[in-house]
Amino acid sequence: MAISVGPTLFAIIRYSMHHSYRAGLAFVLGVSVSDILYVTLANIATQWMTFLEDHQKTVGYVGSGLFLIMGLYGLMKKFKPKKPNRDQKTMKISRSAYFQIWLSGFLMNTLNPGVVLTWVGAVALIAGPSVEASHKVVLFSTCLGLVLGIDFLKVFLADKIRHKLNLRTIMYINKISAICIFALGLILLIKTHFNLGVSH
Repeated sequence: MAISVGPTLFAIIRYSMHHSYRAGLAFVLGVSVSDILYVTLANIATQWMTFLEDHQKTVGYVGSGLFLIMGLYGLMKKFKPKKPNRDQKTMKISRSAYFQIWLSGFLMNTLNPGVVLTWVGAVALIAGPSVEASHKVVLFSTCLGLVLGIDFLKVFLADKIRHKLNLRTIMYINKISAICIFALGLILLIKTHFNLGVSH
């Protein structure tokens, strides 16, 4: 999950390169909160997670719709990037904008059926009366920490690259990112419709 190539990776790159690392971190934290929510629910609310598994198709349609909309928005929006000042390491963004970015990360991760299957499968593998609660806490804390740490690394790498790119290259990367998110949404829609299974 930490090194997977999915819609969240391209979104991290896009937000980090558009608005600096702070926006990327806001997005990553939204994804992380979603992961924590799923892990918690998978461990203490089995029936609720079973309900999500039974309604994978609905989650898949909603998730693919979100990815398609985000991809189209990125393609259609007329973006005029500003060359970042080397002496200015951060850009001013309103609190409401940070919340919107955080929310987009939370929703993108939450509405990805592959995330549901991954965490439910992980919990199911170690579920049993002989498994102590402390063991689960250590295991899942390590997993969540690793995923979050790698995502932070992606954010800072994207921000470092941003300062070395010209305006035309930034625009191309923005469009490529939008195309990738749209394509992943289309793939998820096809997989969901034809019951081909989903992946993170």
